[in-house]
Formats: sequence, C-alpha cells, structure tokens
Amino acid sequence: MNHYASTPGFVREDPWRIFRIMSEFVESFEVLSNTGPAVTVFGSARMPRSAPEYRITQQITSELVKHDLAIITGGGPGVMEAANRGAAQAKGKSVGLNIVLPTEQKGNRYANVPLHFHYFFSRKVCFVKYSVGFIFMPGGFGTLDELFEVLTLVQTRRIPHFPMILFGKKFWGGLLKWMETELERREFIGPGDTSLFKVTDDPREVVETILEYQRTIGVTPIVSSCVA
Repeated sequence: MNHYASTPGFVREDPWRIFRIMSEFVESFEVLSNTGPAVTVFGSARMPRSAPEYRITQQITSELVKHDLAIITGGGPGVMEAANRGAAQAKGKSVGLNIVLPTEQKGNRYANVPLHFHYFFSRKVCFVKYSVGFIFMPGGFGTLDELFEVLTLVQTRRIPHFPMILFGKKFWGGLLKWMETELERREFIGPGDTSLFKVTDDPREVVETILEYQRTIGVTPIVSSCVA
C-alpha cells in the first residue's frame, strides 16, 4: 500500500493542491494571453544596480518595447528589476512573474503586470508559453536552470527555435567550452546543438536578433505544443 496515500495529511492536502495549481495557470494564462508577443529576460537576482549589466539590461528592454514587444521577467531584484525598469520607463508592458522564496526574491516595483506564483513549474510554463525570444544575462543556478530548460525544449523541438541570446562572452565562455569539449565531443549532444543559441557582448545585436526573427516569421506564434 502506498504510504503517502494512507496518511491523513495526503488525503487532506494533496488533492486540494490541484486546485491551487489550476488557479495559477488560469490566472496567468488569462493575463498573459493579452500581453502580445514577449521576450523573457533571465539573470541574477543578486546583480547590483551599479553593475554594467544592470544598465545594459535596461537599455535592451527599453529598445525592445519600442517595437511592441512585452518584457517578461521573474519579477525580482537584480537583472529582473533592470529588465522591468527599462520596459516600464519606455512605457511598455513590463511583466513580473514573482515567486515566494525564503530569501532574495522580493517583487520589484517596475513590473506593471505583476503575477505571483507558489510553484516553480507553473511559473516556468509561463516564461516559455508567451515568449518569442529569450535573453540570458549573467546569473546563478536559477539562470542556468532556465537556460537548459529552454535549450532542451528547442533541442527536442517541443517549441520553435526562438532566439536564445547569452549576453557576456567572458561570463559564458567557460560553460560553452565545457559543452564543446565534454558534451559535444562525447556525443552527449548533437553536433549542431551548441549553435542553438547566440553569445554576444553587443546590446544592439541582442535587439536586432530578436527583431530579425520577428520579421522572418511575420506573425508571432504564441502557443507551443509543450505548454498548450
């Protein structure tokens, strides 16, 4: 007999969690379906406002919203704040998908479309479902998790090959070298998998890469097969 199924706590709590999960999806889908095409920006919550990457992130998102693109972030401080700030100050849609954490995560005031999540997985679905491009600024475990999540979805063709841009050649260089020398050399990934993303130090290239994709596809696909 399943131990968890036999405990009163399971009977009282777990079935009701389904409704909490459903409510997160229903609320977020309803709000985000009206935002239009969006670009998601990932990066460290610990990035100080004095860092060059903070200012660069503001510049990038400010430029993107001028082309009718919404900006989506995790809603917290650091890079997320910078991205939301750039979007809001340029009068664009600035979406913050905030999540309650014991430390660090506190919603920033620049998200003019705030949403709150309890579950990481429902939040991740919303990062991907409504985005047509992904920007990865320097970050820690969370940023790496999101990078490999999106890479896997593109590699397995569960979502279209949206632009994935890693900003900061020096920051990402060691990881990319390891991918080539260990993953690609040992054929743990395909020979073209390291070309699924672009690495740059040029904010203008970030913006132009996403706009070029927009021009190429003509119409923005919003719903992907993995998260529909």
